[in-house]
Amino acid sequence: MNSMIKSVVISLLIAASQSAQAQEPTQLGFELPGQNAKVSLREHAGKVVYVDFWASWCGPCKQSFPFMNELQKKYSAAGLRIIAINVDKDKEDAQKFLSKNPTQFLLAFDAEGTVPAQYQVKGMPSSYLIGRDGKLVYTHKGFKAQDQAEIEAKIRVALGLKD
Repeated sequence: MNSMIKSVVISLLIAASQSAQAQEPTQLGFELPGQNAKVSLREHAGKVVYVDFWASWCGPCKQSFPFMNELQKKYSAAGLRIIAINVDKDKEDAQKFLSKNPTQFLLAFDAEGTVPAQYQVKGMPSSYLIGRDGKLVYTHKGFKAQDQAEIEAKIRVALGLKD
């Protein structure tokens, strides 16, 4: 009996380890409906991609949109792509939010919550900076004005820009 429990525990640990490896954001691409066309992480290979998960009911998300617009404008020529993924169940809620908070970056919609589950998102907003090599460089949870300098510094490093 004891060896049977040990065997089950080992099997569970192996499964958990494989599941954790499968959940690595850098190994998980996505293709989602966008505002005008499908949005795919793969189409931005070789770029630095800032993936941001947001929802219409999220107060800090409203604050982060002008900052992300500024980042996209400032660093797009250097290779930055911002993809903001909305997780609202009702796209109408997202559209109302967007009518008051215009964007200059790519938008994608994931009402099913598939991609946030892959990225193990715990709250809104959550951001993931992916380097040119497709590896996760930095993660950030939430958004406050004082976070902007740190986020921008991480983006500059990922882009290979000197201060």
